[in-house]
Amino acid sequence: MKIHRALRMERCIGCHSCSLACARLVYKSMSWQTAGIRIRSTGGVSSGFQAILCLACDPAPCAAACPTGAMSQRKSGGGVTLKKSLCIQCGQCAAACPVDAINLDAAGNPAVCLHCGQCTAYCPHDCLELVEADTPAAPCLESCHVE
Repeated sequence: MKIHRALRMERCIGCHSCSLACARLVYKSMSWQTAGIRIRSTGGVSSGFQAILCLACDPAPCAAACPTGAMSQRKSGGGVTLKKSLCIQCGQCAAACPVDAINLDAAGNPAVCLHCGQCTAYCPHDCLELVEADTPAAPCLESCHVE
């Protein structure tokens, strides 16, 4: 199974193309605030950016904190899947995330990186990639959906 990593952030120009691609393709929204990846400045307007995304914890504290099972642990490789129909917008998943990688929209709906790789093709500077997790599993794109 593959996991998403931001391995070359020194190349990032802060364009948010990755966030917009995730929001549009995965979360069916046109706002980078509803994306599984967010870009933050760490040093100014034109340099020093950080990608905030799921680290593929195994076990995932966000899944353990979810009272309805809307977030569940992926079968291998770490990370979670999200069943939006089960979500009650309580925010416990976001509070449990150790790296603040779960973004809640105005209604309390969570957005988290599902390790699908949809955003990687939209990064103009090749900052992002999917890397093989230690354990083999089904192709990553099977888990790239929000139900």
